[in-house]
Amino acid sequence: MADYHFGGSEEENAELRKLEAELTDDPDNFETWEKLVRAAESLEGGINRNSNPQAITTARHAYDRFLAKFPLLFGYWKKYADMEFSITGTEAAEMVYERGIASISPSVDLWTNYCGFKAETSHDADIIRDLFERGANSVGLDFLAHPFWDKYIEFEERVEAQDKIFAILSRIIHIPMHQYARYFERYRQLAQNRPLAELASADVMSQFRTELEAASSQVPPGAKAEAEIERDLRLRVDNYHLEVFSKTQTETTKRWTYEAEIKRPYFHVTELDEGQLTNWKKYLDFEESEGSYPRIQFLYERCLVTCAHYEEFWLRYARWMTAQTDKEEEARIIYQRASCLYVPIANPAIRLQYAYFEEMSGRIDVAKDIHYAILYCLPSHIETIISLANMSRRHGDLSAAIEVYKTQLDSPEVEMATKAALVAEWARLLWKIKGAPDDARKVFQENQQYYLDSRPFWTSYLMFEIDQPTSATTESVQYERIKKVISDVRSKSTLLPEVVRELVQIYMAYLLERGTQDIAKEYMTLDREVHGPPSVAAARTGGTVAVPPTPADGQPTPVPMLPQPTPEQAIAAQEQAYAYYQQTPANAQPVA
Repeated sequence: MADYHFGGSEEENAELRKLEAELTDDPDNFETWEKLVRAAESLEGGINRNSNPQAITTARHAYDRFLAKFPLLFGYWKKYADMEFSITGTEAAEMVYERGIASISPSVDLWTNYCGFKAETSHDADIIRDLFERGANSVGLDFLAHPFWDKYIEFEERVEAQDKIFAILSRIIHIPMHQYARYFERYRQLAQNRPLAELASADVMSQFRTELEAASSQVPPGAKAEAEIERDLRLRVDNYHLEVFSKTQTETTKRWTYEAEIKRPYFHVTELDEGQLTNWKKYLDFEESEGSYPRIQFLYERCLVTCAHYEEFWLRYARWMTAQTDKEEEARIIYQRASCLYVPIANPAIRLQYAYFEEMSGRIDVAKDIHYAILYCLPSHIETIISLANMSRRHGDLSAAIEVYKTQLDSPEVEMATKAALVAEWARLLWKIKGAPDDARKVFQENQQYYLDSRPFWTSYLMFEIDQPTSATTESVQYERIKKVISDVRSKSTLLPEVVRELVQIYMAYLLERGTQDIAKEYMTLDREVHGPPSVAAARTGGTVAVPPTPADGQPTPVPMLPQPTPEQAIAAQEQAYAYYQQTPANAQPVA
């Protein structure tokens, strides 16, 4: 990068090199990206058609990379399009706009800018109108869509298409939006001079005529002039439109509370406060209760511009979509957008859900590839490894799941803490699925030397032995096995003292709950060695009494006394440890 020439002056190139180096160290720094784009588009005093080709390439490259990383920033799509227009012309600018609306289709501002640009640079009214219609289908339902609709009406006024203006207004008056009253007032004024056939659907007009004929059945034929009939029809249509206005007003009022709470209707990398997230959830709840598919889908799309980095909204959107009839492909696209574009890889839950969706659809290889893609970026993510192993078992056999664990345990990229948890999962698989506790015990025994400092490993090992079913004839054998685990914890492991005490406490609770009449001596000995004062306590079986060191002044260092637990507290400690054991390894917090 140091030898690359950006097309500007030496000072400008030095600044760009500096920013590129900063992004190499911190590729997610939004402010640095913004500085890079500004510096690139400012080369040689501002990029235009006469700029150095290398400077133009640098500016384009900066925009392309920036918008690939932050595709929801509508303002930068417009700036990029303006730059391309100044360099190459209309066609290049339109290509940028098309990329922009593909990336952020719910953006009223971007559609308004694009359609306005098209109206200014094209002479084909039908082509311009087609683009406006695309925009209307994308953003016409937005509560704040009035800039777009105003631009559409402005274009039709310029080409003097009064019938088109009236048709646009006849659509708008049914949409709950911020400035609904202004559009209705203009619609009502234009309706006075429009043909009756344009004022309502054929079915509605036929109904009105039937009602008028029934009401005037006593009037002699020919007594009413056609003008009088038309006047009566227009009066009925006007009342009909007032009912439409009243309904739109009611629907607008329903949504006003939620809209008023939206403080940031656009995307930004900074986090939203909890109030904003709660408001979006309530707004979605409301719109779903109303039951209009187009409005619900649009609100989700609009919400996911603002909340693009929050996987909970993507999960909600996908779940809602899968509940609709024949919407499998739409749901798949939602998962793909979330997984490939928006949700940071550090939050892989949406990707795992996508994998289960593909598994449900019968695309097992795709589901497994999604797991591998997560592990490529997060090689130590326990939940993903366990999920992959379980999926391999579901669509293969137990050996396929075990092979997943073995592969991950052999990988140098997987952290030791993760490997310790995976050994426990491997053993649990042999115990719970295969029904072979001896095989599971062998896994623990053969691997303990590698995880002497792992709290998850030793907790899982201990609880595995405690949870084994026993009878009057086998309890003594099981007791020896559990005692051996505790002996290894105290004599072999390198766990922190407080973790050792916690595991011993679990064992002590076991002694009280399931021990024989001779167990009291062992319990009291452990109680003294683990919880007694330093002068009599022993940290490990067969070890020496833990005597505090004596400093140079000859005075012993005071050691705080640990409270001695009651039997009830000991049993409570076992229950707490069991709850810890039952956690998924991804949620467990190993002690370093």
